[in-house]
Amino acid sequence: MRQDRNFSASSSVQANRENAELPLQGAGETAVEGRNAVLEAYRAGRTIDRLYVQEGCQDGPVRTILSEAKKNGTIVSFVKKDRMDQLSQTGRHQGVIACAAACSYAEVEDILEAARRKGEPPFLLLLDGIEDPHNLGAIIRTANQAGVHGIIIPKRRAVGLTATVARTSAGALSYVPVAKVTNLVRTMEELKEQGLWFVCADMEGEVMYRQKLTGPIGLVIGSEGEGVSRLVKEKCDFITKIPMYGDIDSLNASVAMGILAYEIVRQRRFL
Repeated sequence: MRQDRNFSASSSVQANRENAELPLQGAGETAVEGRNAVLEAYRAGRTIDRLYVQEGCQDGPVRTILSEAKKNGTIVSFVKKDRMDQLSQTGRHQGVIACAAACSYAEVEDILEAARRKGEPPFLLLLDGIEDPHNLGAIIRTANQAGVHGIIIPKRRAVGLTATVARTSAGALSYVPVAKVTNLVRTMEELKEQGLWFVCADMEGEVMYRQKLTGPIGLVIGSEGEGVSRLVKEKCDFITKIPMYGDIDSLNASVAMGILAYEIVRQRRFL
């Protein structure tokens, strides 16, 4: 039996920013190529998720771009020339390719403020390792319909807000704030101090119909392959599962999120 925490959303939850490497993925549709284009993208205030820099490029313009990346908390990966050529769509990357987000990210505090404006206990969604942009777009679309106040994703090992995500969300991305944080575990700890509880989806958990899924809550969904990571799972207050009676043992991440989210909706609004 869980005990209700006192919820307070008065203090801001800020995410630390740092440089780190990611697998080479997602450069496609939102890529900005070339030194001048990338530098101007930073100066124009565009949100850059990732920056790929060719190994050995350390001249003045590249150092200026790296300085902008550091100031903006962009993840930087140094890669070989042949890999840069593979990532390039124009063939004129000049040693730098930036992956720009389709829209700006929110802060975690923006999500809490969205709940306050509606006079509702926060309903947050935390995604641990979702790398498929179609999955993320579908999750955002369902989150909007289920009344989720916002989504939190990690900087590393996760897809960002690409053009594919925006298209797949069918416009929902305009209404659901998405925050990107350096460390999901630290963010969960800070949110717990403000009264939130966390439940993660895992086959080792208790059936969702037997659990209390009300109050200020964060639903944690892991990747289809790995599930919720160990450290994130350890920070969850309880674990829940979807009853399944078929021949396979898993669901698509966006489908699992939808089922669990609407059980939370049922308990919050119809009991």
